[in-house]
Amino acid sequence: MAPRVAPSPYFWAHPIRYCRWAAHEKPAIWYSIVLGSFAPVILFGVPPIRRYFGDGPIERPPMTYPIPPGPRKIPEGYDDE
Repeated sequence: MAPRVAPSPYFWAHPIRYCRWAAHEKPAIWYSIVLGSFAPVILFGVPPIRRYFGDGPIERPPMTYPIPPGPRKIPEGYDDE
């Protein structure tokens, strides 16, 4: 006679028991779901916290090279003659 194996617990009937079972039997799937469930909290929680600590929007990078004021100085001694 083979030993009887208990089936996995049904989530809607015993959610805490199922969470314990899933954390032991399928840890990669379980922890990825747990970490993924924090995404909405991070999405709406982190930007106000960053603004509170003074981390505002980044300044845009320059799109052109700044032109120096005054006439252009021609370098001496670099002729190709």
